[in-house]
Amino acid sequence: MEDTYRTIEAPSEGLYKEKGSKFIALAYPVYTEEEVKEVLADLRKQYYDARHHCYAYSLGADKSRYRANDDGEPNHSAGDPILGQIRSFDLSNVLVVVVRYFGGTKLGVSGLINAYKTSTAEALTNATIIEKHETTMLQVHFAYPQMNDVMSLVKEYELGVKDQQFELDCRMTLEVRKKLEVELAGKLEDIDGVTVEVVD
Repeated sequence: MEDTYRTIEAPSEGLYKEKGSKFIALAYPVYTEEEVKEVLADLRKQYYDARHHCYAYSLGADKSRYRANDDGEPNHSAGDPILGQIRSFDLSNVLVVVVRYFGGTKLGVSGLINAYKTSTAEALTNATIIEKHETTMLQVHFAYPQMNDVMSLVKEYELGVKDQQFELDCRMTLEVRKKLEVELAGKLEDIDGVTVEVVD
């Protein structure tokens, strides 16, 4: 199972101007549709006086969740060129919103496609592109005497410890690469008295 993908490290911007119209492309790393909605709501408030807030996103290591939205521009003249650039850069877990201020002169469909494509390409070119792994969270329950065995697996797999509680009954929340989830859960459960569950 492929769990590696390319994304952007932090938000970035691009700008394209033509015939008085201004296209501000804003790229964000995102992981859920909920995050997409929050970013869009914030940008609509911030750029409340813009004519259009067109966007596209791609989510998941397999890029299986995606959407393109023209926000009132002619069909396929805005969202698709934005999504096309996300795909051209081979990125996922990315949202690009292009805010358009109308300059009074219509650009035509080909002019719009070029403007949305070019502003998005600039935002993504300005971004730092990184490689990441899709992960899942495992909650591990164990008794204190099993601590050393559990910790040696944490070290061996270089796991991120997101939460831990060490008392008589111990609990740890571990971040693990998706493709190692089954293998690691099996090794943990091989330790006497250890239980593992996937946490959303």
